[in-house]
Amino acid sequence: MPAVQVQARVLRRRGADELRRAAGRRVDPLGVIERLGSREVYRNNWMRVREDEVRFSGGATGIYGVVEKPDFALVVPVDGGQLWLVEQYRYPVGDRFWEFPQGSWEDAALQQPPEELARAELAEETGLHAERMTHMGHLYEAYGFSNQGFDVFVAEGLSQRDRRPTPSEQDMVVGSFERPEVESMVADGRIKDAPTVAALALLLLSGR
Repeated sequence: MPAVQVQARVLRRRGADELRRAAGRRVDPLGVIERLGSREVYRNNWMRVREDEVRFSGGATGIYGVVEKPDFALVVPVDGGQLWLVEQYRYPVGDRFWEFPQGSWEDAALQQPPEELARAELAEETGLHAERMTHMGHLYEAYGFSNQGFDVFVAEGLSQRDRRPTPSEQDMVVGSFERPEVESMVADGRIKDAPTVAALALLLLSGR
């Protein structure tokens, strides 16, 4: 075997061994950020905030704040040419906006399949039941500072039942809109929810 090939094989094996050792230290495989330590800053029933001590690829050290939240489900209810939305007050930004039904389990320990969560949120917020739920994909909401992701489902074959809003959703408004109107609502700012915009993009890309 040529010496060049032997050397290349040795280098590949050495690189793999180094990556395996680094995995225990929480190292980015591309060598960008290494976690040196971590401490919990805050915790409640819905989130955990931690502050990590990190080393960047250039050798500089610093801190990185991370918000840990459980994944949620977002539902795009499609009824012919109509899309169902909900409008509610969002306390952190102090305003009301339209968005697709979405949410996570009150008890994160339930760990039910994402489709079950999607069906529960659809019924709770809109009173709608879907004959068919199609998984469109999994996205991250804001991975610059949070590990939270969300599963996007399209709900079809809809029938109306009783709504089951939670105490924080008593002011929620439910409405159906033609698809071009929903696109206009994104353009004019009546929809500012990033997961809703991303889900709409997945719907349009799917050609449904």
